[in-house]
Amino acid sequence: MTRYFIFLVSVLAAIKANPAMTSEGFAGSKSCANCHMTQFNAWTGSHHDLAMQHATEEAVLGDFDNTQFTHNGVTSRFSTRDGKYFVHTDGPDGTMRDFEIAYTFGVEPLQQYLVPFPDGRVQALSIAWDARPETEGGQRWFHLYPDESIDHRDELHWTGPQQNWNYMCADCHTTKLVKGYSVSKDTFNTTWSEINVGCEACHGPGEKHIDWAGRDENLRSDDIGRGLVVLFNERKGVTWSVNAETGTAQRSEPPEKRTELGVCAACHSRRGLLKAGVESDPIFLNHHMPALLTESLYHADGQIKEEVYVWGSFTQSRMHAAGVSCSDCHDPHSLELRAEGDAVCALCHLPAKFAASEHHGHPEGSAGADCLGCHMPETTYMVVDPRHDHSIRIPRPDISQNFGTPNACNQCHLQQSTQWAADAFKRLFPDAGKPFQSWTQAFYQARAGAPQAEISLLKVFTDEQAPEIARATAVLELQNFLSPLSGQTLQEALKDDSPLVRIAALRSLKTLPPANRFPYAGHLLPDSLLAVRIEAGRVLAATPLDQLGVQDRVNLQRAIADYIATQELNADRPESRLNLGNLHARIGDVIQAEKFYRQAIARNPAFSPAYANIADLYQNQGLENEARKVLQQGIAQQPFDAGLHHALGLSLARSNNMDAALASLGKATKLDPGIARYAYVYGIALNSADRPDEALKVLEEAHMAKPNDREVLFALATINRDRGNVQRAISWTEKLLELNPADQAARQLLNRLETNTQGARQ
Repeated sequence: MTRYFIFLVSVLAAIKANPAMTSEGFAGSKSCANCHMTQFNAWTGSHHDLAMQHATEEAVLGDFDNTQFTHNGVTSRFSTRDGKYFVHTDGPDGTMRDFEIAYTFGVEPLQQYLVPFPDGRVQALSIAWDARPETEGGQRWFHLYPDESIDHRDELHWTGPQQNWNYMCADCHTTKLVKGYSVSKDTFNTTWSEINVGCEACHGPGEKHIDWAGRDENLRSDDIGRGLVVLFNERKGVTWSVNAETGTAQRSEPPEKRTELGVCAACHSRRGLLKAGVESDPIFLNHHMPALLTESLYHADGQIKEEVYVWGSFTQSRMHAAGVSCSDCHDPHSLELRAEGDAVCALCHLPAKFAASEHHGHPEGSAGADCLGCHMPETTYMVVDPRHDHSIRIPRPDISQNFGTPNACNQCHLQQSTQWAADAFKRLFPDAGKPFQSWTQAFYQARAGAPQAEISLLKVFTDEQAPEIARATAVLELQNFLSPLSGQTLQEALKDDSPLVRIAALRSLKTLPPANRFPYAGHLLPDSLLAVRIEAGRVLAATPLDQLGVQDRVNLQRAIADYIATQELNADRPESRLNLGNLHARIGDVIQAEKFYRQAIARNPAFSPAYANIADLYQNQGLENEARKVLQQGIAQQPFDAGLHHALGLSLARSNNMDAALASLGKATKLDPGIARYAYVYGIALNSADRPDEALKVLEEAHMAKPNDREVLFALATINRDRGNVQRAISWTEKLLELNPADQAARQLLNRLETNTQGARQ
């Protein structure tokens, strides 16, 4: 491993030696106006133009006339002094004092305010101004977390890490951002070329283009690039013609590339930042790692749950599959729709067919006839900000009935049941057929832990018509259901044309021992896309170098270097320190691993995963007392973290302190009853402590919450068997076999139970 350590140290040194990128090559939006006045005028006053502004009388919308606002027992006051704007509120230590507001953030339907701190941090106030008209409930101060009690110790407090502008917000509200974080000083020196989302945020640095335009011979040339790095030419010469029979427009030719979508996705997606300089590279996956359709973010059918910023929704739509791009519907400069309301849909969908009652089943001109209301229902975020779901789906209350997903019908008909909506839908559309978003059952089964999920997920992956993001999510979900059949599919996924599928397949390799992964995924180490490359480096990091040839070794080292660079880009975040700690733990460098875990805690003392991972390091070295102390330190910071209580319970059990162990394991189960593993371990521990009645109660409650969990069912069967409750044991074992008839262990248990029952009768 020595060569690994030397290599990693040299990589880190090289990363620290490289200065942040400067604004060289950026000319500013005003320089574009000379030749592109129409576009510049459309952009002026747009949400991009006003994304962030200096706090001036013209920019500030909120009432700062000594206005007070009280939330959670804290009364904040907004005022002005000498032309500057101030808020008197609770600071990072809970003390009330004045803070100067330096910037505004957004304009409509709400405006937030940013406060700079001496260490370069800029923090977003959790009290925002409702910019809507008073008739719509606006023109007031409100708290972004109205139902939560948040004080200065909470990471969601406005001075905490989750409200840090430098990391959370800045790269999408400015142009050519350089975060400027110093690891050694723990300070920021964040700069930008423009305070807002300017022309060059999308088109790339403009100096070379201006130079090109200033030369007469260039203006007469056929130079496609014209000095620009990012070219939006995918719609050039493309037409949309309405098919009279279907009433829907068709693109004259399929898109060869999706540059526009990738550029928009850099901000309009739920993603992590991997690399700076996105303005000069339109390839999305060279700078960002997007989220898939996971349970925390999306409903099982792909409808939005948390705020996901459009891209993940749109890429699962039939419109995206047909070749529609963002600017087909939105003017890219003013950001307004190309036509108002339903008229934008009429650009591609013949009103005579789609605006008729025969299509939507409602009186024309009614709310039920609204295209956007039915096909792009809204979910409200940040209290007052409704966002349209861009998966542009047919509302299916019949699917909601089976899988608990939302549907536009019931979002409008609030007083009616899902059954009522499903019946009405069936009457109106008896031949609705299979929806385009056809993966609902597979994802629903996977989230429920149903054994049938494996086959369902395989069908999604092999469906050539399924969107890329759905196929990738299916591969990601397969990691919990791998068998020889799906294992073979995983090998195919690692070679798939879709980079999202390849990334998902790499993550699913975690079920294989680290030493066995390279033959499956080594070919992805030199992948052309950074997002794929770093995932390969992370997953394969533990591969012994002496088992690799020269080129494979170089590829692995480069991929690991790329991964380290992505983490150093976000060195201000505890997650990046945790990730680097995990990397060193994989390659056996426990000293470096602990160092990075400690750095994560220094960044955020309430960051519980770091405590758990340090405890694992100690436990693996046989240092049980040290592990326990670290877990107790973590619990002192995060008393309601179920994972820490569970880990502490296991540590105490290993030390034969069973009373304390049971208390901790019980606490974990109570804090997070949704995790069946906690209840299973607690139940087994109770049974081992000769408290079988309590054990069965805990396990039965866990079964009610997670009816497909095999461990819980098996424990219920065996504990009942051991207590002599044979019929109950048989009943639980039969439930196991109902879940998975091929479960050999359950089949053998049932055979023994039935044999013993017959013997007792004889």
